[in-house]
Amino acid sequence: MGAEASGSGRALRELVREAEISLLECKVCFERFGHRQQRRPRNLPCGHVVCLACVAALAHPRTLALECPFCRRACRGCDTSDCLPVLHLLELLGSALRPAPAAPRAAPSAPGVLTCHHAFGGWGTLVNPTGLALCPKTGRVVVVHDGRRRVKIFDAGGGCAHQFGEKGDAAQDIRYPLDVTVTNDCHVVVTDAGDRSIKVFDFFGQIKLVIGGQFSLPWGVETTPQNGVMVTDAEAGSLHLLEVDFPEGVLRRTERLQTHLCYPRGVAVSWLTGAIAILEHPLAVGTGACSTTVKVFSASMQLIGQVDTFGLSLFFPSKITASAVTFDHQGNVIVADTSGQAVLCLGKPEEFPVLKPIITHGLSHPVALTFTKENSLLVLDSAAHSVKVYKVDWG
Repeated sequence: MGAEASGSGRALRELVREAEISLLECKVCFERFGHRQQRRPRNLPCGHVVCLACVAALAHPRTLALECPFCRRACRGCDTSDCLPVLHLLELLGSALRPAPAAPRAAPSAPGVLTCHHAFGGWGTLVNPTGLALCPKTGRVVVVHDGRRRVKIFDAGGGCAHQFGEKGDAAQDIRYPLDVTVTNDCHVVVTDAGDRSIKVFDFFGQIKLVIGGQFSLPWGVETTPQNGVMVTDAEAGSLHLLEVDFPEGVLRRTERLQTHLCYPRGVAVSWLTGAIAILEHPLAVGTGACSTTVKVFSASMQLIGQVDTFGLSLFFPSKITASAVTFDHQGNVIVADTSGQAVLCLGKPEEFPVLKPIITHGLSHPVALTFTKENSLLVLDSAAHSVKVYKVDWG
């Protein structure tokens, strides 16, 4: 057994070394990719990857025009985007040589376990997507991403119905979208980290309202049953409720519901109970480690449930890093886990945590979740640049 373990360790180290040489270094300057600004891996429109320093060196100083050094396709430096799969691989390989217990997998035939029935999007159609929402009237899927047009709307079959939200610096443009929701009357609301604003469009892409100057870093956004809009402010540590006359494009009222939250990102509202779930993401500067906390409040903003990474580790053998939160139709809290590449049910807030894996394979980096009226679960997988549709497999 000792010899086998030693052989497995050597094989793992060889695999990591091969990945570092083949995937994790820029083939222009031969420097290793990293999270620091100059060495961040950047996707060119053709799909080749170089570091940000080489993009800057290759681009013309005024026009920003450059050619891919591999396929010679012309592009502009401003049309590049972070290569999330390489960044995620850097994170994974950082802990590759530390043994971790395997996460238990639920039996495939167990009721409630979900399997992927189809996926849509893919690289080029979507680029580093960050947010996902469902139109309650049409059933169409809305995704925000890092493409030239930031908002993409898909029909039920996964075809692109239309897109809008130009990448740019004008007030009606979208600089860096983080999340999206669709209101009960089919207006699209986007949090834009680029100019720290909330932008409201009708379903055809016409700008209706820009709410700026009120947020430090608006992040998560969700529609309430009363057609209000919940917004988390990650830097201010707060949760806000916006009341908007969407057809008129007028902000009627803003209310701060919670303060002293710790870097809140995702937010979800249960249409069954009115409960509000907030995903906190405290930053551990310089360590690369992160912890997450799921807090659930009642409709009257009383704390009714809370669990963090440490608390979940007492019930689950592997580390859980929650990246998205939603409610199912029974009022259970559902979270995406980027560490385990899974989706987990935490149960109802008053019985936290009743931990049950419902998706255990097929995901790379899940960042957003939502349920359809038919009880399918849509998962936005940023590393695969796609939306994956999961349904109950009754065996």
